[in-house]
Order: sequence, then C-alpha cells, then structure tokens
Amino acid sequence: MQAAAVKLPGVKPKSRTPAPAAPAKPAKLAKAPHFVRIIGGQWKRTRLAVADKPGLRPTPDRVRETLFNWLASLAGVGGGELPGWQCVDAFAGTGAIGLEAASRGAASVLLCEQDPTLVAQLQGLKAKLGADAVRVERGNGVTALERVPAGSLHAVFLDPPFENPALYEPALRAALRALRPEGVVYLEAARRWSDDEFAALGLSVFRYLKAGAVHAHLLQAAASPAA
Repeated sequence: MQAAAVKLPGVKPKSRTPAPAAPAKPAKLAKAPHFVRIIGGQWKRTRLAVADKPGLRPTPDRVRETLFNWLASLAGVGGGELPGWQCVDAFAGTGAIGLEAASRGAASVLLCEQDPTLVAQLQGLKAKLGADAVRVERGNGVTALERVPAGSLHAVFLDPPFENPALYEPALRAALRALRPEGVVYLEAARRWSDDEFAALGLSVFRYLKAGAVHAHLLQAAASPAA
C-alpha cells in the first residue's frame, strides 16, 4: 500500500519541474581569412589577402591560370613568361591579375584602384615583393587608360564591378586606343558579350571562357576591312 504524502504546515512542497536551463551564448565563429594565390613566375604561391568589401571579386584561380596560358602563347616564350610586356590593370582590386603579370616578367604594370584601403594594401604588397616593375595609382581606371600613350600596351586587364555596367564601354574604348597592334584586352563580365557588341567597339574575340558567374573574354583589335 502506497503511503500518502504528508503536508507540513507552512512548508511548500518542492516542485518536481526542472529549472529552465540558461540560454546558451551563441558561439563566436572566427571568420576564415580569404586569400588568392599568384599562380606562376617568381612569386608563385604567394598569397594575396582578399579584403571583405562589397563588390570585391578576385578573378578565380582557374580563370587566371587559363588567361595566362593564353597570354604566354601570344608572347611565344616558354614557361608562361611575359618578358618586356607593358600592362595596365585598370580595376585592380586585390591586384591578382596585375601582380601575376609582373611575377611572369612584365616590364611595367600599372595597378589602378579607387578604394583607399585597397590602394594601401596594393602598396604594401609592392613593397613586400620588391616589385619594381609595379606602379600603384589611386584613381579612375578609364582615366588612367586615357593618359597612357596610344599604341603602347601589350595587355589591358578590365574587371569592372559587375554592378556598374556603364563602365564597360568607355573602358573598352580607352583600352583599344592604348593597345599595340598585337596587344590584347582581357574583359571579365557578368554575361557573355556578343561578337556584334565587340565589333561596334572595334574589337574581336580571340578566346572565351565561362567559370561560374564569370565570363572571361580575351579580345584583340578587329581587323580593318579590306579596301
């Protein structure tokens, strides 16, 4: 026979309901550092930090590797080198493309960027690498190209912000003016541009690659129509 519970006067029975657990504090997750690497040349495997900035979108490693294979085939030199090349990276960002060109022997590379934090980062990288062939300039990439002597560049790298499509046409026009006859323009865009769009600007597609959201075009001056 089960004994009856005894109630003592003035004493409240203990509750059998467990006390609610204290809410757990959310764990603080450390943000993993984001880097890209130089793929070839004297600074091969050097890591370049990618700042946490809206719209900053460094060219993926696979795309850069393919691009520089294309360029090396045009240079006609073994080992992926670009000896003596004059280049402008007009929307430099992390500097991944321009520094890759300098790593592979380009004689002169202008890195142009508007964001002051990124400019300071690029200047730090130039000093760290001892990159005498690299010049860092804060300013508008299109304006920088317009100041370059006409017909002087082997390569112009254009990677404007995808959210600012108005930059593309003036940048392409300025790049074409600055190119040597055998020079090339590299363009990254959020879509594939048509042959007719490039032809209207005096350019033609030499190579094309799509990787994820990136449409990579390697362009040359369009051949002049026969008289």
